Order: sequence, then C-alpha cells, then structure tokens
Amino acid sequence: MRDRGSDNEELTTARLSLRRPTLADIDLIDAVHRDPRACAHNPADMLDTRADAEDLYRRWDEHWQRHGFGYWVIHAGRIRGGLGFCGVKLMRLQDQDVLNLFYRLDPAAWGEGVATEAAVAVVGWASAHRPDRPVIARVRPENTASQRVAVKAGLHRAEHLDTQGEDGLDWIFTAHWP
Repeated sequence: MRDRGSDNEELTTARLSLRRPTLADIDLIDAVHRDPRACAHNPADMLDTRADAEDLYRRWDEHWQRHGFGYWVIHAGRIRGGLGFCGVKLMRLQDQDVLNLFYRLDPAAWGEGVATEAAVAVVGWASAHRPDRPVIARVRPENTASQRVAVKAGLHRAEHLDTQGEDGLDWIFTAHWP
C-alpha cells in the first residue's frame, strides 16, 4: 500500500485506488446507499433521496476537513467506475476515541475480494498514521461476510466491547484495545 500526497487523499493497493470523495461521487453515494442489499445489515444507513446523499457527502467532507482523513472511494482500474467506500472515522466507544472502520460496496463488486483489499489498506494506513487510536469494526452478528473482512484486515473479535447499535447488537472487532 502506498500513500500519495501529504494529506493522505489517495491510497493504492495491487488492484485498487482509494481516493477522497468529491462532489462527483454523490451519484455513487446515492446508488450504493439506496440499494437494500448494500444496507441489509444496516437499514438505518439507507438513503431515501438524492438530497440525503448530498448531506452524507457533506458530513464525510467535513470529517476530512476537520481530521485529514475519512472514507475513501474505491476504484479498480481506470475503466470500471467506483465500487464503493472504505475508510475510518472518529467515534467514541466505551469512553475511548476510536477509528471506526467502514466498508460498503456496490453489490456488483461483492465476492471479488475488494472489501478485504480496501480494508487491509485502510487498517494499515490507520496503524501508520493514527497509531494512538484503536481501529474497530462494528459488525452485525449475522453478517458473516463482514466479519471475514474484519478478520482478514487484522482485527479480532472483542466480545467485551460488544454494544447496542442503531440497528441491533454490534459485535466489535479490533486489533488492540488500550
């Protein structure tokens, strides 16, 4: 994985490039977050309108402006469009500031290892650039695909951190906990 630019706006892997979202990505945000399959385990994340996608983009952009990192748009090659999103954002868990790992892909990209490759890159970036903050992934117990991604990204189940989320119980995965 390579960082490009001092502001960490782009990460690259063997097959993927991850870059900071722009206004041009609102269509992808809208499409992925309005797909019931993509949000099946997190129905509270479903968007109803394009205005909701624009608002979500604004919140993501504000996080980037405030912290210098956030969610990246995942691309594979120059021909294929955006595949989804992966990144980290600051949040609180049990009175600790943590980096919450997020990955959500267009279902057309499922099963190709894209989420795992992107998550490995993002966890590597977080370990190198924000080592003072633990990375966690919040995963629904029935979402076995997401659990596999978290484990392949170097995280392990931390049952003592499990918590109630917006859409039900969140199993917590982390590489380390203070």
